[in-house]
Amino acid sequence: MSLQLLLDSADPADWQAWLPSGLFRGVTTNPSLLRRAGLPCSADQLAELTRRALALGAQEIHLQTWGADADAASAIGRQLAAIDRQRVLVKVPIDRAGIETARRLISEGIAVTFTACYEAHQVLLASALGARYIAPYLGRISDSGRDGHAELVLMQQCLDGVGSSTRLLVASLRQPTDLSRLAAAGISTFTLGAAIAEQLHRVAATEAAVAQFHRDAHG
Repeated sequence: MSLQLLLDSADPADWQAWLPSGLFRGVTTNPSLLRRAGLPCSADQLAELTRRALALGAQEIHLQTWGADADAASAIGRQLAAIDRQRVLVKVPIDRAGIETARRLISEGIAVTFTACYEAHQVLLASALGARYIAPYLGRISDSGRDGHAELVLMQQCLDGVGSSTRLLVASLRQPTDLSRLAAAGISTFTLGAAIAEQLHRVAATEAAVAQFHRDAHG
């Protein structure tokens, strides 16, 4: 599978800074990112944000649904999918209510991304339902005292073992080496915050070489 990067942010300033670079296929959002950006969590707000992201070249926008139960979350999920049926994916937490929500949405032809994944068996639940993606939280798994990289490799092996088309969408990366270590293990889809995107471009040896090129070019 080819490498895909998404920008993990609900801040239009981050989108303006990074989407035109061509590095990112699209964006992922959730209610916590909306709160951090000072934006309301509403279908109208997400519709406006989607228009902005598409205008900047995004090919996928992952919008997270919410609600007290599967009925409420399914209703909001349908509203979000209706913003753009081709390019909006509805994010759903992979708990009991979320699994029921996803089942309903997928049966209606709506693309789903499961989120808040912490255990390898959860990727098999996502695969069984036909979810497009499932997003494990690398950094948070490591914070719990487990080997986050090993856990994600196991998740990928589970998907490969059953011939699943569901893709891991790795979230909660903490440093650029997370990306390279997991890519070397065959994991190909990642969502990155703006801070990590910036770090990917800052390699001291490269910057020193570029500075020397400039000095030499100008005599």
